[in-house]
Amino acid sequence: MGSSSNTNTSGGGSDKEEKEDKGKGKDSSEPSFKEGDRVLAYHGPLLYEAKVQRIENLEDEWRYFVHYLGWNKNWDEWVANDRLLKLTDENIRKQQELEKNQVVDKTVKSGRSTQHKLKGANADAKADKDDTKNLVKGKKRKTQPGTEEKEKRSSESLLVSQFPLTLKKQLVDDWENVTQLGKLVKLPRSPTVDDILKRYLEHRAKKDNKINDSYAEILKGLRCYFDKALPAMLLYKKERDQYTEEVKGDISPSTVYGAEHLLRLFVKLPELLAFVNMEEDALNKLQQKLLDILKFLQKNQSTFFISVYDDRKGADGSKSK
Repeated sequence: MGSSSNTNTSGGGSDKEEKEDKGKGKDSSEPSFKEGDRVLAYHGPLLYEAKVQRIENLEDEWRYFVHYLGWNKNWDEWVANDRLLKLTDENIRKQQELEKNQVVDKTVKSGRSTQHKLKGANADAKADKDDTKNLVKGKKRKTQPGTEEKEKRSSESLLVSQFPLTLKKQLVDDWENVTQLGKLVKLPRSPTVDDILKRYLEHRAKKDNKINDSYAEILKGLRCYFDKALPAMLLYKKERDQYTEEVKGDISPSTVYGAEHLLRLFVKLPELLAFVNMEEDALNKLQQKLLDILKFLQKNQSTFFISVYDDRKGADGSKSK
């Protein structure tokens, strides 16, 4: 997601605002938020929708354990009052404005960097092909002591900061349907992950007026990542029985699951890309291509994603563990 949770940033608010917010948490007999509240939480410079799971009073200051909706529970953390905002229309507009400013800032920086690109189309094509091969092979990046955190932040930056807002909402709805309502995505999906990736390649070929080898390699890598990552990190607990029933023998998950689970992979990609062996410039170029795939998902959101989840297994979770 954003920057390290150890940084107690409030997203660039004024000192006066910070002091006022912190004052609400200190020496207050009542917490500002309660368990189960939906809130907006700062993580780095951006705001994310979250749910308060636990609260505690430590040395006369209230702290809140939050889960970022649509994100892996590994991001769950304790935060102070100054990291949280109420989920109001005004604060949602503030969230959108922060994201918009972040995208503009990244675009400006990206525009400057284009002045230093490799000369010649052949050099660019070779670099793209080498970079995408690394994604397919999944090579671990060689790091020097003290550089791991810096590289990890770099690998997260573009995908996190420019993740389309409507797809974030899709992730939240997906999380609520499965974990809170006990509903499941009906399988097999149509279109499948394989279908979506093939459609995207056709879309790029039409747009570029040729088959783009670098995108073909990336899609091959994404399919491989999806098949391996799905049972390991993309399923909620209540979906595991369904996976066992649907994916048997030599069946690939990418031929059974669809856009809902593919989108979950994009949430995990920053974490996975931290271990890919590439230089920072090449990694940024790869992320730009991955963002283009995300925009394709967003453009076809009403076609690729389901609006109604299957409750035939029972919302009480009788057959889901």
